[in-house]
Amino acid sequence: MRFTKYLFTFVITACAGLAKAQQSNLFTLQQCLDIAIKNNLTVKQTGNTVLADSIAYKQTRENLFPSISGSAGRSLNQGRAINPITNTYINQSLTSDSYSLNAGVTIFNGLALQNNIKQASLSYQAGKMDLQAAKDAVTLNIITGYFNILEAEESLAQSKSALAVAQETLNRLEIREKQGSNTLASDIYDSRGTFASNQVQVVQAQNLLYGAKLSLFQSMNIPYNKDAEFQHLNAADLVGAYGVNPDQIYETALQQLPVVKSAILKRQSAEKVVKVDKGLLFPTLSFNGGLNTYYSSASQNVAYFDQFRNNYQSGLGLNLSIPIFSNHQRKNTIALAKITLLNTQYIEENTKVVLRQNIEQAYYNMSAAYNRYQALSAEVNAYTESFRISKIRFEAGVLTSVDYTISKNNMDAASLSLINARYDYFIYSKVLDYYQGKLSF
Repeated sequence: MRFTKYLFTFVITACAGLAKAQQSNLFTLQQCLDIAIKNNLTVKQTGNTVLADSIAYKQTRENLFPSISGSAGRSLNQGRAINPITNTYINQSLTSDSYSLNAGVTIFNGLALQNNIKQASLSYQAGKMDLQAAKDAVTLNIITGYFNILEAEESLAQSKSALAVAQETLNRLEIREKQGSNTLASDIYDSRGTFASNQVQVVQAQNLLYGAKLSLFQSMNIPYNKDAEFQHLNAADLVGAYGVNPDQIYETALQQLPVVKSAILKRQSAEKVVKVDKGLLFPTLSFNGGLNTYYSSASQNVAYFDQFRNNYQSGLGLNLSIPIFSNHQRKNTIALAKITLLNTQYIEENTKVVLRQNIEQAYYNMSAAYNRYQALSAEVNAYTESFRISKIRFEAGVLTSVDYTISKNNMDAASLSLINARYDYFIYSKVLDYYQGKLSF
């Protein structure tokens, strides 16, 4: 009884462990996305750039605050020196301490500080758009890779189904061959050739599936798991007219797509850089103040802290710095800033041109896949019925093996093409969703 109890416990534990292991090998699309974004080095690097931009933006705001500095020093003089108390020459060793506290703030410098804040803010916002664009690129890549796996799995299943039919036909013909009832001597060889051809197709489908899985794991930047399984999504339910045209998608993309927003923000940031450099051509007005005191051992009759109080000094002042000539450095800096601005304008324009071209290409590919899917659906139905009739006639001995094989191959090829068209449509529709900022799955 005790042994039976232990055996039951062991079986339950083993089954639970097996179920857990199987569950750990199952990857959903969301899990793949999370893993890929977490491990993607480009996303990490872009994230660090955003952090650096946030610090730079914070610093530009803090540049408006006053700067405060303090200093303290001790000096030892021997020989002939000036007595800081009597301002006369003495010939003895002197020890002196000095303390100072200074503060300054820029009142006006051609609004360079204010424009620098705006420039840093725009650069920071552009960096965040770059980060989102990097994540979106990973997302698109993973979705494409994930559905390539699902497509390869369906193709493999279709190839195995075709192999099973070929095996069934070959078995029947081998029986008939032994009975001497085959109509043509070549029937058995035709069937064996068809069976071998289907075996090759299964091997090719297996290789495609392996390659698709390997590519996805590399995109996720994790070791390949040969036992991995992937949650199936029914792409067939999603096939239908897309509903919007390329112009509508483009107009939406201009407002939604992070890469476009980034290009616009970088151009605006470059405009602020020009204003910053122009502002430095104006005079700079600053306010400063300071506190100073000192001690000297020459005044032997006055205590240390009494000297500290007695020698206390303070001062306030305004400083006006007027740039007159600096070897044309500021002029050339402005010229370089304008060139950078022009380049950002070109980048923004090129981003929009490439965007429109990519949308038009993706829309064409999606439409072509949809039309191909529609045509192939009718083709598969027709070839499936044709094969059903051919199989009946072949088994009745009134159809040659060549015609039977042609009928079977037509159905198999159309079925594989239908799978390909369905997933092509789905992938390109997801690309168009991405351009509109509504990527989902």
